Amino acid sequence: MSRIGKKPVEIPSGVTVSLNGTDLTVKGPKGELAMSFVPEVTVKHEDNSITVLPVNDTKRARSMWGMQRTMVSNLMTGVTQGYSRKLEINGVGYRAAMKGANLGLQLGFSHDVEFPVPQGIKIETPDQTTIIVSGIDKQLVGETAAKIREYRKPEPYKGKGIKYEGEYIFRKEGKKK
Repeated sequence: MSRIGKKPVEIPSGVTVSLNGTDLTVKGPKGELAMSFVPEVTVKHEDNSITVLPVNDTKRARSMWGMQRTMVSNLMTGVTQGYSRKLEINGVGYRAAMKGANLGLQLGFSHDVEFPVPQGIKIETPDQTTIIVSGIDKQLVGETAAKIREYRKPEPYKGKGIKYEGEYIFRKEGKKK
């Protein structure tokens, strides 16, 4: 039994939910999100909550039960509060700045890296070594932050590169004489 799946998802005030078969649309103050449910679960919209239940007792149905409930919860949080990831840049001469609709990154390459900002994502650079990726879709925010980090992952010897805020970089000792 899924402990997460058993809990109903409360609908916050100011959020409207429409359920058409397996399609769920959520509208809130920050925007609108939609998702489709897998056939292994059923969804009920009662009073001020949404309940997700497995169709049968197969392994796939039980695993989808908790995941689909969490995805509904992420939709509710996204349209009310939104999500954000903070990235930090470490390294001499490494910096980031917004250049129009693109994010310009100087990461020690022979050229500057231009990252086009996806639709539905907002990127801020409060200073040259900090990047804040925010939006209402949790999956898209995480994917965008991962793509930016991928340009120059933190290396273990000096710790240079792009890392998530609070990420611990396992450091290695260099060559010995």
